Amino acid sequence: MILFDRVVKQYGKNGNLVLDRVTLHVEPKEFVVVVGQSGVGKTTLLRLITREEKPTSGKIVVGGIDYDKLKDKNIPMLRRKIGVVFQDFKLLPNKNVFENVAFALEIVGISSKEIKHTVPKVLDIVNLSGKEKRMPIELSGGERQRVAIARAIVRQPRILIADEPTGNLDPKHAWDVIRVLEKINKYGTTVLLTTHNQEIVNKLKRRVVTISNGRITSDKNVLVGVNNRKKEE
Repeated sequence: MILFDRVVKQYGKNGNLVLDRVTLHVEPKEFVVVVGQSGVGKTTLLRLITREEKPTSGKIVVGGIDYDKLKDKNIPMLRRKIGVVFQDFKLLPNKNVFENVAFALEIVGISSKEIKHTVPKVLDIVNLSGKEKRMPIELSGGERQRVAIARAIVRQPRILIADEPTGNLDPKHAWDVIRVLEKINKYGTTVLLTTHNQEIVNKLKRRVVTISNGRITSDKNVLVGVNNRKKEE
């Protein structure tokens, strides 16, 4: 599903080396937690997946698409296969819950009939049925984040990237969000989660990839306590 082969990302000819020969393979339907301190390259890794950034060198293949051969005109089509959730929700404040989720379908030309059929199903997945007419300001932080998740998955992406989705939430609402991500993963969506929350990492018992100084320093399946990949040399 996601393959990074010795990927390097450097800004400028003699600039900051953000990722240094990163090799990573994520299988379809896998749930992977990416951890590391701020500034070590986690967000850059995600931006390379969504093609917001291009690598300096190395190969990236996502969903069978070789990024070396990806034309700019096909990037929007690629991004429809990748849902993204951010720490700060990015909801439209003047639209209600239903309208925020529907907007992701409207911009790609989905019919009103299909939208009315699809949006309630997605809101049910994120446990927001009955709150379709609420405005973002009327929701808790956890509810807003679940609206953002619904918007990210309404087009049925093959991959969901959740970049620090619990960073602004209290523990209860954080776990509400994590449980929704797990549910989405059970439906077959590959999930990449970045987090600083060690409690979430420990309790999730999923594969954990640690990035430090632009390199993958650890890649472990917490559930069985073994290394999935050898530490990079």
